[in-house]
Amino acid sequence: MLKGLLKNPCFYFGLISLILINNVSFACSNYDIFSDIQGGKLLSSDSYKFDFQNKDSIFFGSNDKIALETPDLKVIEDNTISSIAVPSVVSLKVLGDTFGASYSDKREVADYVVQPGDTADSIAKAHNISVNTLLWANELTSSSQLKNGQSVVILPVDGVLHTIKSGDLLDNIAKKYNAKVDDIIAFNNLANENDIYVGDILVVPGGTLRVSTPKGKSPTQSPLQINVQIPLANNYFIFPVQGKITQGLHYFNAVDIANQCGTPIYAAASGTVQRAVFNNKWNLGMGNYITILHPNGTVTYYGHLSSVFVKSGESVQVGQNIGLVGKSGKVIGVTGCHLHFQVMGAANPLAKYSVGSTISYK
Repeated sequence: MLKGLLKNPCFYFGLISLILINNVSFACSNYDIFSDIQGGKLLSSDSYKFDFQNKDSIFFGSNDKIALETPDLKVIEDNTISSIAVPSVVSLKVLGDTFGASYSDKREVADYVVQPGDTADSIAKAHNISVNTLLWANELTSSSQLKNGQSVVILPVDGVLHTIKSGDLLDNIAKKYNAKVDDIIAFNNLANENDIYVGDILVVPGGTLRVSTPKGKSPTQSPLQINVQIPLANNYFIFPVQGKITQGLHYFNAVDIANQCGTPIYAAASGTVQRAVFNNKWNLGMGNYITILHPNGTVTYYGHLSSVFVKSGESVQVGQNIGLVGKSGKVIGVTGCHLHFQVMGAANPLAKYSVGSTISYK
């Protein structure tokens, strides 16, 4: 009864696809292998096509509807296999996690370690940005010499970085860099023009610096520590978490501390919560996070949380439990559950510890 079906190679390819990748649709030309029950109507595989451009789905229908399948098979009229089950969606992120691939947001700012032979031109070209964008983001000049092992900031698009200071207005920022307010809002996922806080780092897409840094002038600080200026007492910040340092200073004046998910996180100093984001979304790689403005003007940032115990506008005391260690957002490789601890406006107290060091509350 299945003689004709079993001789067709598409049968085996489709069957293997269903076994290896649960819940996705596959179409093979000239043979109606799979079908989808949608609104009580059986749809043939001819209505499906491949679309690898949509990040939310691997296979997409010609009617612009997602084709949903599960691997429960039923033979129909000796030449068709039908899938009948509760619909579900497989996203590229889920598929990537399943097969070990990493998922990233195209708006994410990244670090790059300079390799032998690298130049500003070659690095910019490799990351599809202009040389000026690379120089501006790292406070470099056309005469600056890159060193092997040096870490540089890579913007996801041509433009500039801007750190929000007291009194900043989005309209003034846009004018300063010859950019558009709407572009800044959209690119940085802001709710509106007023959704900015001291210490926020904005990517200004298409922005330019009107006055270039004079040739020969070297940057006064590492691009990883932009705006590190406020001197602090050694004991101003307490350790926000205990665990092992898995990544030293990286964008943006941050250090990663790994521990089990659910480990308590404490406010490094007293202050006011600016953002308390718990939406389990990508959030430019930070996942769930908290930012706290301290009385001296510094801001601390706590990323990748599994739980958030405070809300925006709330006053917190030094040592107050504000959340729990997690792995939301961009957490790949061996790092696993960890806290991304970032300090804006002052030195990060954890930057002096080497990778592999264990820190405890103090």
